Amino acid sequence: MTERTAPLIGTARGRSPLQAAVHRLLANQVARGGLCIITAFVLIAALSPVFFPYNPATDSDLLARLKPPSWSHPFGTDALGRDILMRILHGARVSLSLGVGSVVLAALVGSSLGILAGYVGRRTDLCLMFCMDILLAFPATLLAIAIVAMIGPGLRNSLIAISVVSIPFYARITRGEVLALKEREFVTAARGLGGSPFRIILSHIFPNTLPPLSVQTTLAIAFAILETAALGFLGLGAQPPVPEWGAMLADSYKFFTSGAWWAFFFPGVTIMLSVLGFNLVGDALRDALDPRLRT
Repeated sequence: MTERTAPLIGTARGRSPLQAAVHRLLANQVARGGLCIITAFVLIAALSPVFFPYNPATDSDLLARLKPPSWSHPFGTDALGRDILMRILHGARVSLSLGVGSVVLAALVGSSLGILAGYVGRRTDLCLMFCMDILLAFPATLLAIAIVAMIGPGLRNSLIAISVVSIPFYARITRGEVLALKEREFVTAARGLGGSPFRIILSHIFPNTLPPLSVQTTLAIAFAILETAALGFLGLGAQPPVPEWGAMLADSYKFFTSGAWWAFFFPGVTIMLSVLGFNLVGDALRDALDPRLRT
């Protein structure tokens, strides 16, 4: 039991700190709205391949190109006659998988570097944070584009690029938490009782870094989805004919002046809604984990 969590047990009508945070999160209407959006996209990504089999390599009908929304094509068709709704449904799996995968990788690497820098300190801290500052000196999107341009386009390389630009944020957040925690009484007591550095980090320090990391992870997924769309828009992400929301925008924005508004409107709204869902949950999660709101 840590000092940070010990005083919280028995509060909020007998709930544990985690239960109290979940209760505050679910009681927030903004959070519920965001969770509904995220749940909808997750279900779409998981169930679309099962209920709506799709082969992007053969889905083309030039006789039906740029058809407006209708009963047969609710979102219309694109310049190659492909059903936009079907491509959006299957693009959810690509965009969400890439967004979540890149964030998980960045969180693992970044938090490990932050713990190492904060706990060891001295030259290790100086060297690691200097490298993080170099990465932060570049605009995230520009750095991701540069990385993909060097290693080549594709989904895997896009995941690597988005992960690299996200690592410094996790490293700095974790380092700050570790610097504050390692001087607390419960860590000093564990050290005095002969606890090894690995055990102290694993049992006492790392669990207390999870609240800010959870908030950062939720918001980072929204950022990763935007970065995925940006790389796809530039032709550096998913390659044709893989359905991906950013690539769909790149293929359709040129038809803005020709009146085929549906070709870019629906992919754009899809990106906006997915990012909005994660941002709403991230903001609500930050409020739910705010120590000043714990009673």
